Amino acid sequence: MPKLKIKSSAKKRFKVTGSGKIIKRGAFHSHLLEKKSKSRKRKAKVATDVHNGELKNVKKELGI
Repeated sequence: MPKLKIKSSAKKRFKVTGSGKIIKRGAFHSHLLEKKSKSRKRKAKVATDVHNGELKNVKKELGI
């Protein structure tokens, strides 16, 4: 059976923790930051778990 190629985009965006959870970077923190409040920007920086609805597709792209 051939080796599975994983998506390069997924490799850059997601990380698998030691316990097997998949985490992603917070959204809305790349541009147009002048009009966003400090607290909103601070909350956007935090890495979060991938939602259950997306989990199947993300695992498939990562070859897990």
